[in-house]
Amino acid sequence: MSEININQSYGVNEQSNKNYLFPLTAMTTLFFLWGFITVLNDVLIPRLKGVFDLSYFEAMLVQLCFFGAYFIVSIPAGILVKQLGYKKGILTGLIVASVGCMLFYPAVVVHEYWLFLGALFVLAAGVTVLQVSANPYVAALGPEKTASSRLNLAQALNALGTTVGPYVGGILFFGTAGTLAASAASAESVKVPYLMLAAALLLIAIIFAFIKLPEIDAHKEKNNAAIESRSLTQAPHLTMGVLAIFCYVGGEVAIGSFLVNYFGEAHIAGLEEHAAAALISYYWGGAMVGRFIGSALLQKIAPSKAIAFNAFSVIALLLITIFTQGDIALYSVLAIGLFNSIMFPTIFSVAIEKLGSLTSKGSGWLCLAIVGGALVPLLQGFIADTVNIQQSFFVPMICYVFIAWYGLNVTRLANKWK
Repeated sequence: MSEININQSYGVNEQSNKNYLFPLTAMTTLFFLWGFITVLNDVLIPRLKGVFDLSYFEAMLVQLCFFGAYFIVSIPAGILVKQLGYKKGILTGLIVASVGCMLFYPAVVVHEYWLFLGALFVLAAGVTVLQVSANPYVAALGPEKTASSRLNLAQALNALGTTVGPYVGGILFFGTAGTLAASAASAESVKVPYLMLAAALLLIAIIFAFIKLPEIDAHKEKNNAAIESRSLTQAPHLTMGVLAIFCYVGGEVAIGSFLVNYFGEAHIAGLEEHAAAALISYYWGGAMVGRFIGSALLQKIAPSKAIAFNAFSVIALLLITIFTQGDIALYSVLAIGLFNSIMFPTIFSVAIEKLGSLTSKGSGWLCLAIVGGALVPLLQGFIADTVNIQQSFFVPMICYVFIAWYGLNVTRLANKWK
């Protein structure tokens, strides 16, 4: 392997090494916003399920269209970011996501389920470009050994968005305990929130167009011929990381998608939709708290050990969720959020480690795997329809079994890529 420029380990050139704080601060707004947007699906699903009288399987088409966009768009997004750079990739993602939010207006007017799915696909395409751009960018803004810690800190702001999202979405879509939404029998309540999001995305795009962000030379230049000539299929920590991301996002999204209906079960809590939607905030709030804690601990604990420990913890909590009832079942499934916390950013950072100029392409591969959020909830919806909603949680549990295996083996896999 040829010599690597010493600045490559930091991901930015010498001049930019002193400018981490501002770009990291700017990026946190993106992490917050796409967290808010993504988690709104958990509240949108029961809203549309009631409006269009859908089965669980049909309702999960929301997640199929949203996360299916990652499968279709991620590789082109990786190529786009490689050619244009991270800043233009971010601007592209913001504009496309804004258009997707605007499409909710005609979907409400026409009142057709497929139009809502189409709007979600366009919105998710924009978020995909943001993910491909922002995750490796944040990971590169500092020493490689603390990339997991840095990405967890940024993802903590993402989790703040996912914590606030269900509470705000529950009020906007369903109304409060004493007040039903004015359009309880229609999808009218969906229109204003997404138009507000469209405006916010455009405003942030304008701001990002005028701010200066450091260039990531190590990811942009072909300054390492040995790495550039190799195939990413030769990086087992990446290829298995793709499967781990598939399982994690699939498991996390599947659990979140069923919480409102799960809490509505008589033997669990028997909650109305607005009350159940508010509880989802505790699920995502646990993820936020866990990421702040994880950001500190991962400066001292090996990322691989953190992945394995948290995966085994989720498996235990899912078993309690499946085999108990009442408050025990309710609090066990909410506690999963705490242990979900560090998984995505930590898996992401260890999977792209040492990829050098292939990092943006590797990031595209990992974002491709977010399609797990489309397929796993669909499978769980099928099980919920054919068996029952409680037993359907075996589906995400299987996903976490693989994640635990990845955590136990990722160091050995990474050593095969030199």
